[in-house]
Amino acid sequence: MTGPYVAVCGPGSATHEEERWAEEVGRRLAESGAVVLCGGLGGVMDAAARGAARAGGTVVGILPGDDRLGASEHLTAALPTGMGEARNAIIARAADAVIAVGGEWGTLSEIALARKMGTPVVGLRTWDLGRADVVDARTPEDAVERALELVR
Repeated sequence: MTGPYVAVCGPGSATHEEERWAEEVGRRLAESGAVVLCGGLGGVMDAAARGAARAGGTVVGILPGDDRLGASEHLTAALPTGMGEARNAIIARAADAVIAVGGEWGTLSEIALARKMGTPVVGLRTWDLGRADVVDARTPEDAVERALELVR
């Protein structure tokens, strides 16, 4: 696991389009040799894990609960934290970069925590935060390219 660690965050109740983007992001990250981090549950998290796993990549899920129940079946490692949404801080800290796909409140917290910690964030149709130094991407391919450029 020597490649960069890139977190993919987004809504657990994602749209079909968000899941399609996240799966492509996960696949492209794995193909580039990156380790994919995520919240380990459904929606964008599961889609990114699925894409990375199908490409032979490593996927680490940082789970909110006390056990592995409900974790994506596509994770290489599922780490229960018992911290609820506070696990977003672990994801933001462990990542070399974050790709936010779509977004709900949890995604916003991951973006904010990552930026507060100095971790670069690339957004793919996520929160419009003005001058928050979130790099805007137009496609999944663009998001992965920009995230990997930021960690090299």
